[in-house]
Amino acid sequence: MMGWSAAALAAPTPTDEQRQAAIEVAESLQYGSYADVNLDDDWSQRAFTRLLDVLDEQRSYLLQRDIDQFSDLNASFDDAIENGDLDRVYAFYARYQERVESRLQWLIDRVDAGLDYDYASQDRLALDREGSSWPGSEETLDELWSRRLENAALTLSLSDQSPEEIQESLHDRYTNQLNRVRQTKAEDVLVLMMAAVTGTVDPHTEYLSPQQGESFDIQMRLSLEGIGALLQNDGEYVKVSSLVPGGPADKSGVLQPADRIVSVGQDDDGAMVNVVGMRLDEVVDLIRGAKGSTVRLEIIPAKAVDVTRTQEVRITRDTVKLEDQAAHSSVEELTRDGETHRIGIITVPAFYVDFDAWQAGETDYRSTTRDVAKEIKKLKAQNVEGIVLDLRNDGGGALQEANSMIGLFIDRGPTVQVRDARGRINLYGDTDAGTAYDGPLAVLVNRLSASASEIFAGAIQDYGRGLIIGSRTFGKGTVQTLNDLSHGQIKLTRAKFYRISGESTQHRGVEPDILYPSLIDPDQIGESALDNALPWDRVRPVQYQLYGQPWQHLEALQDRHERRIATDPDFVYLEKQAQLSKRLREQQTSISLNEDQRQREMDAQESEQLALENQRRRAQGLEPLESWVDARGNNGSDTESGEPDASSDEVEPLDRAELQETAQILLDYVALKQPASD
Repeated sequence: MMGWSAAALAAPTPTDEQRQAAIEVAESLQYGSYADVNLDDDWSQRAFTRLLDVLDEQRSYLLQRDIDQFSDLNASFDDAIENGDLDRVYAFYARYQERVESRLQWLIDRVDAGLDYDYASQDRLALDREGSSWPGSEETLDELWSRRLENAALTLSLSDQSPEEIQESLHDRYTNQLNRVRQTKAEDVLVLMMAAVTGTVDPHTEYLSPQQGESFDIQMRLSLEGIGALLQNDGEYVKVSSLVPGGPADKSGVLQPADRIVSVGQDDDGAMVNVVGMRLDEVVDLIRGAKGSTVRLEIIPAKAVDVTRTQEVRITRDTVKLEDQAAHSSVEELTRDGETHRIGIITVPAFYVDFDAWQAGETDYRSTTRDVAKEIKKLKAQNVEGIVLDLRNDGGGALQEANSMIGLFIDRGPTVQVRDARGRINLYGDTDAGTAYDGPLAVLVNRLSASASEIFAGAIQDYGRGLIIGSRTFGKGTVQTLNDLSHGQIKLTRAKFYRISGESTQHRGVEPDILYPSLIDPDQIGESALDNALPWDRVRPVQYQLYGQPWQHLEALQDRHERRIATDPDFVYLEKQAQLSKRLREQQTSISLNEDQRQREMDAQESEQLALENQRRRAQGLEPLESWVDARGNNGSDTESGEPDASSDEVEPLDRAELQETAQILLDYVALKQPASD
C-alpha cells in the first residue's frame, strides 16, 4: 500500500471563511438560480462525477480504488456544501494531489535517468481518454505515462531538438508543474470544488474567489491591459473562446478561437512556462501585462491536423479602448450588367454604451445605437441600395443597446422577452416612433455572434425586416448577475431570453436564412459545446406586425447564391476546408509513436490542407505556399512575415468574401422585391 508523503499530510484544509462560502453558494443555487436546483443524493452523484472531471478528466492520475474509497461523496456532497463540512472533499483532493505529485516525480526521475528512445515503436497513444474507465493499478498508469513521455520526447524531436535539449526541456516542464502543484492553497481547492458544484447547474454559473472577483471587475471595466482574448478551460488545456473586437489578438490575426495554449513566455527572451494543467486564473495572470510589452504563446492551432505539433505566436499587449469597438461603415460597389450598385456595410463589433457618461447625464454619450444611427445617415447620403449589418464575432454586451438598435429599423414594437426563475416574463420593446432606416437590410452572423447579437438577429428575422445570412450563432440565451458573498462572489444564471416569436435563442442560436460554411467547429465553440448548457425551449409568442416576408424569396436567393459561389475560390475553399477539417478530426483518435509513421501521417494530412489552400491562391492569382504552416495567419496576405498587413484596412480575404457575397444576396433581394415592369 502506498505511503502518503509529507506533502500530502500537509495538504490544505478548509478555513471558516471557505466553509461559510460553501454554505452561501448552496443557498444561492437553490434559491437564486434560473434552473431548478435540488441538492439531494442524485445531485451529489452528478457533482462528484463533475469533480472527477474537473480534477482528472483524462483518467491519468487517480486509480479506481481512490474513487471507491471516497464513494461516500456520491451521496454526501450535498450535505458537505449545505453544512460547510468540507473536510471529506478536501481529503479527496489531498489524495488527488498525492497522485499528481508522485506521478510528476516519477516522470522527473525517468527523464533524469536518461531517455534512449529510438522512436521505432509500433505503439499508438490515444488522444482522448475522457469517459475511459479508471485504471486499476499503478502499473497501468505507468504504461500510459510511459507512452505519454515517449510522445512528449518525439514531439520535441520532430521540432528539431537534440537529445540533450529534449531532456532539459522535459525536466524543466515536469519540475515546474510539480512546483506549482506543491504551492496549492486551501483557496485553490475551494475554487476547484466550486467549479464542480456550479458546473452541475449550467456553464455560466460560477463561483469567483476574492482574487478572481477582482480580475472579473478589471475585465468589466475594460481597463485590462493584455491581448484581448477570452479564455476557458478545455480539459488540461486553456482554450481561446473568443477574441475581443479591436483588441491586440484580434488585430494581429495570429490567434483564433479554439486555439489551445501550451506555454507562455514574456518579451523576446523570457523562459516559456508550460501551462498545461495550470489553473485558468494563473494562465490569465501570465498573459496579462503592461501595455507595449510582448507575450509569446506556444499554441496548438484550432486547425492543427496533429495536436502535438505546436506553433509560437507573439502579441504586443495593449489596452482595449471603446473606440476600437465602435461601429463603422463602408460602401461595397458591385457591377451588374454594366451598372454600378452600392451596398452599405455597417460593422458592429460589440453592443456597448458609455455607462459613466450616460449616468452622469451627458447628452452625447457613446453607444452602439447612436454610432449605428450616424453611420446610417452617412450611407443614406451616399445613396446605397441596401445595408448589411456585420455582426460576425460580436459577442454581445449591453442588452439595452440590442433593444434600442432594433428600434432603428422598426417603428415601435416588442424586441425580446425575458423570463425569470419564477416564470414571470418581462417584455422589452422599442417605444420610439419612426425609423432611422426602412430600406433593404441583411444581417451577417457567425458562430461567434452571441447574446445581444442573437437578440437583434432574431428580432429582425421574426419581423421579416431583413435577411439573416451566415452560420448558426453561438446560442447564449441566458442572463447572469454577480452577487457578493461573505467570501468571494457568485455569478448566477437568473433569466432566459426569448424571441418575440416565443423561441429561445439558448442552445440552438439563430438559424440563418442562407447558410455559409464555417471553419469554426460547433463541437468546440458555442453553447451546445458547453457541459450542462440549459436546453432550448419556447414561450408564448407576442403580437407583432410583419415588415416583410423574405422567406417568399429564399428559394430564388439560394439558387442565385449557389450558382455564384460554385466558382468562387474562397467559398469553394471554405466548403472543402470545413469538410476536410471535420474528417481529419474524426479520423485522428490516436497518434503514432513511430517517428517515420508519425511524419508520414502528418505529411499526408498537411499536404491535403496545403493543396486546398494553394488551389484557392492560384485561382486568385497569388503565389502558392510551400508549407501548410505558412498558411497560419496568412490567408492570402503576401507580407514577408506571413501576418496580415497591419497598415491595411482590408478585411482578411475569407471574411471579405463572405461580406461581398452577402452584398450580392442583398442586391438580389432588392431586385426580387421590385415589381416586374411591363
